[in-house]
Amino acid sequence: MKIERAFGLLLHPTSFPGRWGIGALGREAERFLDWLASSGARYWQVLPLGPTSYGDSPYQAFSAFAGNPYLIDPEMLIEKGWLEKNEEPPPYPAGSVNYGWLYETRWPLLRRAFAGFQERATAQDKALLRAFVEEEKTWLEDYALFMALKTRFGGKPWNEWSPELRDRKPAALVKAREELAYEVALHEWIQWLFYTEWGQTKAYAESKGIQIIGDMPIFVAFDSSDVWANPQYFYLDDSGNPTVVAGVPPDYFSETGQLWGNPLYRWDVMEQENFAWWVARIKQSLKQCHLVRIDHFRGFEAYWEIPFGMPNAVKGRWVKAPGEKLFAAVRAALGDAPIIAEDLGVITPEVEALRDGFGFPGMKILQFAFSDDGNIFLPHNYPPDGNVVVYSGTHDNDTSLGWFRTAPEAERAFMRDYLARYQIRCLSEYEVAGALIELAFKSPARLAIIPLQDVLGLGTEARMNFPGRLGGNWSWRYAESDLEPGLAAGLRALAEANQRA
Repeated sequence: MKIERAFGLLLHPTSFPGRWGIGALGREAERFLDWLASSGARYWQVLPLGPTSYGDSPYQAFSAFAGNPYLIDPEMLIEKGWLEKNEEPPPYPAGSVNYGWLYETRWPLLRRAFAGFQERATAQDKALLRAFVEEEKTWLEDYALFMALKTRFGGKPWNEWSPELRDRKPAALVKAREELAYEVALHEWIQWLFYTEWGQTKAYAESKGIQIIGDMPIFVAFDSSDVWANPQYFYLDDSGNPTVVAGVPPDYFSETGQLWGNPLYRWDVMEQENFAWWVARIKQSLKQCHLVRIDHFRGFEAYWEIPFGMPNAVKGRWVKAPGEKLFAAVRAALGDAPIIAEDLGVITPEVEALRDGFGFPGMKILQFAFSDDGNIFLPHNYPPDGNVVVYSGTHDNDTSLGWFRTAPEAERAFMRDYLARYQIRCLSEYEVAGALIELAFKSPARLAIIPLQDVLGLGTEARMNFPGRLGGNWSWRYAESDLEPGLAAGLRALAEANQRA
């Protein structure tokens, strides 16, 4: 995949401002896209859009195909007449998301709106819903029943349901669909709303000359409709428990590695079906977005397998994965799919060969760069064709200001010296974010992506995620007044000076 020289911003829709406790699609999305277009940007990168589960992480969703109900705009439901005109939000905090409060209040609102839809929806809307359910039934049928059953079983994971439903006995599934018909219909309707609003948002972005970069975790959550509906694709025992799980081994970041806990794929079974599930998953992602970043790309070459029940990721082994066969099947089905490879961490020559063999751009993070001249994240070490995506930082990093405040003095000094080579001024910590943005724009990377927090020059208080920390993540939101015309003009001037506008 070849990307023209350009830039974009990283911002998850949950970070939009608004009255309803979390960013939502609709007017706030359009305001952001208007501002983004005025900055000269051509890309908007989001995090995974799936329905979040416990912990609120977009990387642990109840489905790899479904959309997040929290992103549905309540204002639209009022305008449609499915909610009463006097519907008002609780006094949610303005600058962050309180997910516990949101869960307690948003689901009752959606249920009221569904009742209003059933009573007052037009024949056209009902026909559009039926068409959507039919078109998406290959994943929606299982997802809607999965969510209905989770409600019946008090939110318990699917392997703690009654054995006949855990094991998907056909008679039990038929009976459950009949008994839970209303609840199933609710979740089908919610997904229709999400895809309708997201489709409108995507079309609006296209009208502004902006393409959306999506994000796909390589692994899926254990407690998801994906695993419940397709147990043959995962290493599970007779009770539905994983036998082995995903993670990464110990390294200089962690003495005990990272125990993610996701179930691992039965690649042998998937290969027998020519990787049809993966082809469908990537196709669905490209329906939502124009490009897709795949997280933990190195896992397609080899992955770290940890026995289930281990307290950490120390005890494990590397297992080969059929990445070349997989992406050959994807190419045969979808053509030259626009994929960005998240190739961070310890990357072997085999992983590089897989990435480069299919022409996938890799990633470069400037916050990782300032150790020595041979560091691969420094712009002068990028590949000659510039087929990489450079970031000042990502959702898993601190903001650039926050990073600088805690960086060792040797890194700070190296950064200042390196910036001077590019004639970039950085005299105080408050100029660090702007300096890294300028370095990204001046770099040979074809695409530069900047988190909005760095454009705003914010500190650690605006960090999106602390990997390994339970709670307090994914909650940052900007204020409507933050998107100043002057900021957009400054980005446009910098982009034009570096042939990125």
